[in-house]
Amino acid sequence: MMKKPPFIVPEDQPFTLANLPPSRPQKRLALAIVLSFFGAVLILAGGLSNIQLGRIDAFVPAYGTAVFVNDLITAVLLFNQFAIMRSRALLAIASGYLFMALIVIPWMLTFPGVFTPGGLLGAGLQSTTWLYNLWHAGFPTFVIAYALLKDADPAKGLWRGSAGAAILSSVAVTAAVVIVATFLVTAGQAHLPRTMLDLVHFSTLSYYTVGCLILWNALALTLLWMRQHSVLDLWLMVVVCAYAIEIYMPSLSDLARFSAGWYAGRVLGFVSSILVLCVLLYEITTLYAQLHRALLAQRREREARLMTGDAVSASIAHEVKQPLGAIITSASAGLNWLDRVDPNLDEARDALRLVVTAGHRADAVIENIRAHFKMGARTRTSLDIDDLIQEALAVVRDKLQTHRVAVQFDPNERLPRITGEQIQLQQVLMNLITNAIDSMVTKNEERVLSIKSEVHHSRYVMVSVEDTGKGLEPGAVDRIFNPMFTTKTHGMGMGLSICRSIIEAHEGQLWVTANEGRGAIFHFTVPVVPGTPS
Repeated sequence: MMKKPPFIVPEDQPFTLANLPPSRPQKRLALAIVLSFFGAVLILAGGLSNIQLGRIDAFVPAYGTAVFVNDLITAVLLFNQFAIMRSRALLAIASGYLFMALIVIPWMLTFPGVFTPGGLLGAGLQSTTWLYNLWHAGFPTFVIAYALLKDADPAKGLWRGSAGAAILSSVAVTAAVVIVATFLVTAGQAHLPRTMLDLVHFSTLSYYTVGCLILWNALALTLLWMRQHSVLDLWLMVVVCAYAIEIYMPSLSDLARFSAGWYAGRVLGFVSSILVLCVLLYEITTLYAQLHRALLAQRREREARLMTGDAVSASIAHEVKQPLGAIITSASAGLNWLDRVDPNLDEARDALRLVVTAGHRADAVIENIRAHFKMGARTRTSLDIDDLIQEALAVVRDKLQTHRVAVQFDPNERLPRITGEQIQLQQVLMNLITNAIDSMVTKNEERVLSIKSEVHHSRYVMVSVEDTGKGLEPGAVDRIFNPMFTTKTHGMGMGLSICRSIIEAHEGQLWVTANEGRGAIFHFTVPVVPGTPS
């Protein structure tokens, strides 16, 4: 068996119902609907179709109005698709749906008993039936034109002129065809073949017209099957199949109106009129949702790009500020030792060594920030968390002494070693300690910084930094880790955001809790070295 070549949507064409290939669920749904149509035929073939249900006066106008509205909306949506893609095939099928919407009007007007006993427009006994036959022969004709045009040479298959002019011309021609057909079957009704014996019963000639209509629909179905590529092709096949079954339904009921088979055929016609409409509406809804998501993603990308630039510059300023402060402090101290009447060279050397150390730390911080924004550049090793805490305290020792902050920290020698990047974790500790100091400076009370390290859930080590400062306002707890949010007068709002990013990159967590009575407690966890006994 020959396989169909894959259908590829050209890159310069938009994704629409007319060029998107059907998915497997769509094919299964279409098959299920067709099988349900045949199931209805089998049920009615058992004798139910011959049951005369009687005339329901409101049925024909309700059915005709619903079909008119459905087909007209479908035609408008397909004309819109043509305006986008300029495909002659879409113009043909849109005209087909417009033809069905328009021809149902004279069919209702001429139907006996709907408006007058014999129908309007000077109709005769045969007029309504032949309008129905033209209706169900016309649509497969448009489908055949669609199938032949859609696989044409792209250079010839696309409309090069004005889309509006093409649509207006199609509407005018289609309306003219319906008017001429209506005139012929009403004015010339005496010359039409007798397919009706009376207002209810059809003649045996109807068997031949039904057979011809089914064959014509079968030809349209075959061409669609041979050239099936898109979602629209799939559902047009379902519609044509439904039309063929609708035409066949009255033949199950001894060719009589108002029988169960006749009513079932009309219901099937209504169902077929909404199939493509539902698919088009679903596509419009889906495309709108995709457009909405794309716009939101574009907006988020633009905001993220701006935020990234701000974050990089702010993080560099924030993190380099500490070692620069240490450099300035140590350099000033060294100058003071040298400016004495009797210079103290040893103290000056120590101050200069601190300058060198702070300079190396600034360099490491800058490199670490680059690594933070460049994934995969980090090197993690086995570390002792208490050593990191003591190193961080040593860096901010002068600030602690200046602001008279007492430190409570007892190293826990039984803690397992952790895995992480040394400079990054030192940044986190120094940020938390510095924030604690800044918080306590604003109060003229006892200033105590408490740092505690302990095992947390066996696989992590938790560090807690507690202060006796002013604490946090209730509304700030949920936002304090957001970029650009700060509680400090001259703060940048990047420190805690960077700290959380670092800890989360280490597969840990950073959070804050209120200290009982005063201050705040910041906690963070980092994983222990795999295989370390807890």
